[in-house]
Amino acid sequence: MQHLGPLLAMDISQGNLHIAICKYSKGNNMRKLGYMKPQDIAVLLKIISMNGKAWKMMDLASQLFISQSEISHALERNRLAGLIDDEKRHVHRTSLMEFLAFGIKYCFPVKPGEIVRGIPTAHSAEPLCRKIQSNIDIYVWQDTDGSLRGQKIEPLFLKIPKAVQEDPVFYEMTALIDAIRVGKSREYQIAVDLLRKRIQNK
Repeated sequence: MQHLGPLLAMDISQGNLHIAICKYSKGNNMRKLGYMKPQDIAVLLKIISMNGKAWKMMDLASQLFISQSEISHALERNRLAGLIDDEKRHVHRTSLMEFLAFGIKYCFPVKPGEIVRGIPTAHSAEPLCRKIQSNIDIYVWQDTDGSLRGQKIEPLFLKIPKAVQEDPVFYEMTALIDAIRVGKSREYQIAVDLLRKRIQNK
C-alpha cells in the first residue's frame, strides 16, 4: 500500500488489517491513540459534499445523525492521519482518495449478506448503475422503506441510509465506496474513477 499520510501506520493483528492513528511521544516513539472508525470517512465526505459551504460541528452532527463529540473525535483522528488540515476545515483530498482507492476495502471490509429490502448501494445505485448492469447481484443498505430488494451490504456506519436522504452527492460517494469495498476488478476501477472525479474534481 502506498503512503497515506505522515501519521498513518499499518497494524496487522489476528489476520485483520487496521489503520492505527499514532503520534510521537516525548521519546520519539509512535504512541497509538486509537483506530480510524468508518464514520471518520463519512465526516470527510460530508464536508466535501458541502462544496465549500461554511459549516459548524453541529451541522455535521445533525446531518450525519451522530453527536458533536463524535464529530470532534473524528476530525481529530483525521487530522492525525493527515486527511484534513491542522485547523480541521479543509480535507486533503488527494490523500483521502489514495486511502479510499487502496485502503478502505482492507480496513472496513464487507461481504454481501441475506436478501433484504433497502436502499440501493454500490453498483446498484447512481452513478455506477449507469455503467454496470446487473440483474443478479443487487446490493442494498437494509431499510424497511427502501425501494429495492437485494443482498444486504453493511454501510460505513449505521446512520448512512438516513444521512443520504437529503444529500445526493453524499449518497453517490458513499455508494461508490461500497463498490470499492465489495466490487470485482472492473466495478472497482470504474468506482475509483467516478469517486476521484467527485473528490478531486478531476
